[in-house]
Amino acid sequence: MAPRVPEEDPGCSDKEINSKSVQCLTREEVSKHKKPDDLWITIHGDVFNVTAWSKKHPGGPKVLQHYGGEDATIAYESFHNQKELVQRYMKVYKIGRIVEDESKQPEVIEDFLELRKELELKGLFRTNVLFYLAHFVHLIVMEALAVFFLWYFGTGWLPWTVALLLASAAQAQGGWLQHDFGHLSVCQSSKWNHTIHYFIVNVMKGASAYWWNTRHFQHHAKPNVYLKDPDITIPYVFLLGDVIPVKWGKKKWGKLPYHWQHKYFYILGPPLLLPIYFHFEIVYYILRNKKWMELFTTLSFYLRFHFQFAPLLGGFWPSFYFYFLIRVIESHWFVWSTQISHVPMNIDLDKRRDWVSQQLIATCNAHQSFLADWFLGHLNFQIEHHLFPTMPRHNFWKAAPYVKRFCKKHNLTYQNKPVFTAFADVPRSLKVSGKLWNDAWREADLSRTKKD
Repeated sequence: MAPRVPEEDPGCSDKEINSKSVQCLTREEVSKHKKPDDLWITIHGDVFNVTAWSKKHPGGPKVLQHYGGEDATIAYESFHNQKELVQRYMKVYKIGRIVEDESKQPEVIEDFLELRKELELKGLFRTNVLFYLAHFVHLIVMEALAVFFLWYFGTGWLPWTVALLLASAAQAQGGWLQHDFGHLSVCQSSKWNHTIHYFIVNVMKGASAYWWNTRHFQHHAKPNVYLKDPDITIPYVFLLGDVIPVKWGKKKWGKLPYHWQHKYFYILGPPLLLPIYFHFEIVYYILRNKKWMELFTTLSFYLRFHFQFAPLLGGFWPSFYFYFLIRVIESHWFVWSTQISHVPMNIDLDKRRDWVSQQLIATCNAHQSFLADWFLGHLNFQIEHHLFPTMPRHNFWKAAPYVKRFCKKHNLTYQNKPVFTAFADVPRSLKVSGKLWNDAWREADLSRTKKD
């Protein structure tokens, strides 16, 4: 179970006020230090200068930079399990405390911390080892069956298609499994989580753990925040939400006809994200940051895949074609599974909302069923996942009633849709956003014409 959080934050004590080593700071003073070369954050009333630490941060520097000058208490509680270990690193960066008058958190944050403690006491942060063991075994079995079908039945269209679907399912389910370890939600030890995550991502999937950590934790830190969440910051291809399209339209920005984006989404979105864009981005991250061991372990996947499938399929090019189609199928699986909970939701610039409010306006759920849980990797419970990133996913459904009760108390929206409605909302929201951009563009044209 994750350690309990402090019951209260008393702010600067009289002793600390008279101490020369501890500064008593206002939140306004802290908010001025939000640049990469001058980076302060607040956690439980303590103020830390994390400028130097950000370069060593396991989740990448940008996660800390996104919270520069802000209170990062809930983000800290949500992302870390072994807090005693983390505090050993943090204490050398402490530079002060928030003054007593400003130390009290808003009621919604205090209640959320209490909710987290309640769920911890109920055991919802404990892992069911058999669940993850079964998940690992079933994806190994699927890949083994893919090889078996090609070896035993040959490369006729039927065994070839069955093998393709099995291998694609194994890769997609491997994606959900690495996601669990990447969020430190399986093992009690962060070290073991990171080690197994590294093995699954690099060796079993041919991606990069460093790339995933850097990218994905930004998404969780500031979901659906333009320029801070890399999952939605894709302005040259798609414009999302209600705010950014209008801004771009008024300034006549853009390279594509975004009012048609709900149509070309089916060409440039799901089919190309993994097989094209992610491949280039991963290589770029590895080479730019000189992660040579990542490069070696990632290449080991491609060597294994070649020696595993090329002899059965008839050489390099048939196996390359097979691999590419696996990624195309997996890409559709991944995009539709993840974006149903984000693309239709609020997307805007950073308004510096509290953790709870930001997570809830940026995520929604899809109805539960055994098939939905398996296919979506339990990300049909995105609200619970975003509020409690280190919670094992097999416990999301147990946490949901408590989260609903919390949302009702604080008048916060808890969205839960039928699965196929959630799927349909993705192109529907793209169409709305594209129309907003086109209308703003035409209005800008009309205004200029009137001025002329």
